[in-house]
Amino acid sequence: MKTETKTESKTEQTTKSAVLNNGVVPLSALRAGERCVVVRLAGGRGLLSRMASLGFTPGAEVTVVQNFGRGPLIARVRDARIALGRGEASKILVRR
Repeated sequence: MKTETKTESKTEQTTKSAVLNNGVVPLSALRAGERCVVVRLAGGRGLLSRMASLGFTPGAEVTVVQNFGRGPLIARVRDARIALGRGEASKILVRR
């Protein structure tokens, strides 16, 4: 008898992780069209300063415009479209 194993998709893993973290996920985990609110930023002073200057501050509403799962992510924040590197987007923690 053959046993099938199911591999969880990245989205399923992120959803389970979000449940454990009170719904907080990295911006890089969201799909195009999803809206969220910035909860906090994980990073050093340089990253925090750069993200704040772009409008990514706690409480800011963000809409993911483009996210192919690799490469840059494009988000709309405070009426501006911003392209972020995958590493930057993963340090912006949001709640859906």
